[in-house]
Amino acid sequence: MASNFVDYVKIMFRSGKGGAGSVSFRREKSVPKGGPDGGDGGRGGHIILKGNAQLWTLLHLKYRKHIYAGTGEGGMGARCHGKDGEDVIVEVPLGTVARDPETGETLFEITQDGEEKILMRGGRGGLGNDHFKTATLQAPRFAQPGEEGVEGWRILELKVLADVGLVGFPNAGKSTLLSVISAAKPEIGDYPFTTLVPQLGIVPYHDHKSFIMADIPGIIEGASEGKGLGLRFLRHIERNSLLLFLIPADADDYRKQYDILCNELARFNPDLVNKDRLVAVSKCDLLDEELKTALRNEYPELNFLFFSSQTGEGIPQLKDAIWKKLTKNK
Repeated sequence: MASNFVDYVKIMFRSGKGGAGSVSFRREKSVPKGGPDGGDGGRGGHIILKGNAQLWTLLHLKYRKHIYAGTGEGGMGARCHGKDGEDVIVEVPLGTVARDPETGETLFEITQDGEEKILMRGGRGGLGNDHFKTATLQAPRFAQPGEEGVEGWRILELKVLADVGLVGFPNAGKSTLLSVISAAKPEIGDYPFTTLVPQLGIVPYHDHKSFIMADIPGIIEGASEGKGLGLRFLRHIERNSLLLFLIPADADDYRKQYDILCNELARFNPDLVNKDRLVAVSKCDLLDEELKTALRNEYPELNFLFFSSQTGEGIPQLKDAIWKKLTKNK
């Protein structure tokens, strides 16, 4: 599964060159010296990105290093317009960002199914000699060449779209939670970085409602500097409406874990600090009621939720709290 998830590609794109305008003169039996009638060239093909909700990875583009659009046809006599070059439509998953690799500038983002945006415009077609006739130049023997297309490398980067993003250290119980409350089947194991790629699950709620939860590779201290799975993980968190912080019941220091998680998010993107969040203690079957009460009293500002994916304890209350947060402004 991990090898099939691709969230970054760099591709050389080239839009099509415009067709040249035509140098032509009207020639008929009854009109031996007709005026200019050269048609315009067709525009070059565009490179277009199109959102496809059925895609969730850029795998289909991994081995396409060059994508070129078609060239516009030249104009013809009798003011006939050349055919436009063929556009190339590149389908991408929702959450795809197009970037300029030299400047790092974000060109645009694709977030809707069927949404189309032009990545590179085709060159304009040249004007035929019909456009250049004047009172003093009635038989121009020149036309405009077609405009060159645009060529260059572009980065396509995927940021997973989900309502809830799970934030926690490796082994915090994120994958297990997702497998319990949705139909997703992430790999689960008791060692760091079991989850190497984002996993999405649809979580059913009351009255046929649902929300999407993303299990994303765990943070370690220094992730914002690229340690561990670093920036690859943090990129996906940007898209989530709500962050669910998970701290395992067997953690040595709850406050320290929470602070490290917050710090890494803030260093990567300060806007993440302002996202809605919930804080939950996983594996709470390891705690008795006295310990839970003591933790609530010790960290009242974190407003802990407690749940166990093994026993199901606290899962309904966790889903209720998530739903309440997601719908508070609706």
